[in-house]
Amino acid sequence: MFDETHLMRLSQGQINTLEKCPRQFQHTYIEQLYSPTDPERDQRLMLGSRFHLLMQQRAMGLSIDSFLEADAQLRSWVDGINSMAPSILKASNNETRESEHYRTLQFQNYLLTVVYDLLIADSVQAQIIDWKTYPKPQNPRYLEQNWQTRLYLFVLAQTSQYIPENISMTYWFVQPEDKPQNIKFNYTTVQHEQTKNKLNELLTQLTQYISEYYQGKNFPQVREGSKICEKCQFATRCHRNYAVFNNNSESSPSLAVESSLLNLVTIEEVTL
Repeated sequence: MFDETHLMRLSQGQINTLEKCPRQFQHTYIEQLYSPTDPERDQRLMLGSRFHLLMQQRAMGLSIDSFLEADAQLRSWVDGINSMAPSILKASNNETRESEHYRTLQFQNYLLTVVYDLLIADSVQAQIIDWKTYPKPQNPRYLEQNWQTRLYLFVLAQTSQYIPENISMTYWFVQPEDKPQNIKFNYTTVQHEQTKNKLNELLTQLTQYISEYYQGKNFPQVREGSKICEKCQFATRCHRNYAVFNNNSESSPSLAVESSLLNLVTIEEVTL
């Protein structure tokens, strides 16, 4: 269970959940409950993890040829990046590159945690690269407002000498049926202050929710009839009986996750 005596680690996925539905945050991260997994989703995540691992090995100067020979789909993704953005995969003399770069920032009583797929930096500017193994979103605005974008840029600005205007984040979407596509976000000081204010608001609320939770009060729910409930595995637990997951996700009692929230090891890729 959650331990009040330690700083709580928060990833972008957890902050997204907190903002979307505090009660879902409670069930997932405070009570550490889960529901049966989706095999197809697990398979997609595994393929995505393999691609991320290959890109990490390549950034480290290790050969990945044998892996590409054994998997045509992974080869098509890597070849696509090679053809569309060769400069990303080839280091220059005046820059540093770090793959799977891990950073934390203490903010209030929390540790904000990010993992950059690739961080490219020189004496003036820094660029975050994030690989996505699903099609490019139709609405870039949604991606811009997602906490992965906001938190990744914010933490880098807070933990480095770079001013926000010299920081950017680029998502590369590798697609087996088409050429890779990208969406780039340039950061600004105005956005940085907006993100700081929103984090202060959310984390102040979270501290209050946790305090009240240990006094016997649940986190707030979204309004009755919200579309969020239609795809939530905790719909029945929250007495949202109209939700589509009632016949599946709550068919067996929720079980406690064995790994502790405080020992955050990986931050899985989620579809934005």
